[in-house]
Amino acid sequence: MERIYKNKYDEGQVILIDKPLEWTSFDVIRKIRNLIKIKKVGHAGTLDPLATGLLIVCTGRFTKKINEYMAREKEYTGTITIGAVTPTYDLESDPIDFKEYAHITPEQIRAATEQFTGEIMQVPPIHSAIKVDGKRVYELARKGKEVKLDARLITIKEFEITSIDLPKIDFRVVCSTGTYIRSLANDFGAALGCGGYLSKLCRTRIGEFTLDLAESLSSFEQNLAI
Repeated sequence: MERIYKNKYDEGQVILIDKPLEWTSFDVIRKIRNLIKIKKVGHAGTLDPLATGLLIVCTGRFTKKINEYMAREKEYTGTITIGAVTPTYDLESDPIDFKEYAHITPEQIRAATEQFTGEIMQVPPIHSAIKVDGKRVYELARKGKEVKLDARLITIKEFEITSIDLPKIDFRVVCSTGTYIRSLANDFGAALGCGGYLSKLCRTRIGEFTLDLAESLSSFEQNLAI
C-alpha cells in the first residue's frame, strides 16, 4: 500500500491543507513528508504560526509549479485589534503603547481603508523571514539589532470592514503576492492614530484554490489509510 502512495505523490500532486493554528508552514510539510514517505514536498506561500487557512502543498513534479501558485492573488479574513501595537505586529509578542480608541467612529474606520486600497508602498515587518545580507531579519530583530527594510509596491484590490466591535475590527482583504497583512494591521492602526495589531488571520483563497476545498491534516492522514 505504501508503494502505491509513494508512486502517486512522486509523480506529483497538489494538496490543499487548512493549516492548524500554531503550526508553522514547515511543520505541515514535515508532517506530510513523513506520511507519504517522499522528500520532494513544498508549499506555495508561508503562513505565520498564528494564522490558519489555505496552504497549497505540492509534491513530486508539481513542486515546479510552486512559484506560479505563489504569484497568484490571495484573499484573507481576520481581525485587527486597535488601541495598542506589538513589536511583531501580531500576537507573537505582547501589546504595548496603549492608547484610547473609544472616540473612533465606524465612519472613520471605513474611510481609513481607502488609503490602503490600490497600489501602495508597504514596509515588511522586521519580524519576517526576509533575508538581509544572507540572514533572516527576524533573527537580527530578536538579537536587538537595528533592521531597516525598504518599502515595496503591493496591490490591495479589496479592503472590506466586515464587523466592528471595538477594539476589534474584522476585515476581508484581496491582495497581491508579497503583501504582509501584519504590516497592513500596524499601518491601519497608525492611520487611526491609536495603533493596531493583527489578532486573527485566515487565508481563504490563493488564485482559484479556495479554503472550502482544503482538508485538515488529520483528514488527510485518515484518507491515506482508506
